[in-house]
Amino acid sequence: MVGTAARRVLVEPGTRAVGAVSEFFRGFATLFRGFGWWRKRPGLMLLGLLPALIVITALVLLALVVAGFAEQAVTALTPFADAWAAPLRDLLRIALAIALLLGVVFASVAAFTALTLIVGDPFYERIWRAVETDLGGLDAREGPGFWRAVADGLRVMVRALIAAIVLALIALIPVVGSVLSAVLGVVFSGRMLALELTARPLEARGMRRPQRRALLRTRPARTTGFGVAVQLCFLVPGGAIVVMPAAVAGGVHLARELLAEPPAPAPPTPGESAPVPSAPARD
Repeated sequence: MVGTAARRVLVEPGTRAVGAVSEFFRGFATLFRGFGWWRKRPGLMLLGLLPALIVITALVLLALVVAGFAEQAVTALTPFADAWAAPLRDLLRIALAIALLLGVVFASVAAFTALTLIVGDPFYERIWRAVETDLGGLDAREGPGFWRAVADGLRVMVRALIAAIVLALIALIPVVGSVLSAVLGVVFSGRMLALELTARPLEARGMRRPQRRALLRTRPARTTGFGVAVQLCFLVPGGAIVVMPAAVAGGVHLARELLAEPPAPAPPTPGESAPVPSAPARD
């Protein structure tokens, strides 16, 4: 009895850990299913590139402006360091400039989804409704309107700004700060991406934000895996533009997986009759 209990104590945490890792990578697989829509509906997915292209161009220009004025901004913020020895003064200002740039990068990455969903709401609505129709349709209930999308986007941008400040401060920790800040930034952004990318299909089912959060917490590893996969694609040059339509489609798949909604059976092909149920056997 004691030996069985001891083995159970040792095995169960390992089993849970393996299950969590498996769930995490199932989130990656959900994004890959979203990419499958490039083959099914290429024209619709190409249309979904436009909002991301517009937003990422604006964010890159903003980052370049901040980088160009970073030295002047840091110097203006640290007049007390003018009397310091040159190496110490330069070290402080370089660290602050790096923190400023990292903050802008994290804020831009986190706000990218919100801004893109606002700009591209009409385009992305066509994508997620097409996916819903293909997977079995949806009740006639209307999805969230444009102003709800704007409100959600502003909420995300405020959270992104707060997170960017915190992550920039973490990046100042000697030795491990930069790595820790990068890892936390990817995980935080991934969680927020999963919440926003499942918003439209879940709200179309009548679920408000607290209910959506509660649903995503039922499968935290899968939800995080999906968001992290999207975030990692965003870090590839040009990846944010290509992945955004696939992420919208993947968000529908993730929402249906969390709700345990199976896809509808495929309709019969033209000229093929629907299967006829067999008659019950007689005794």
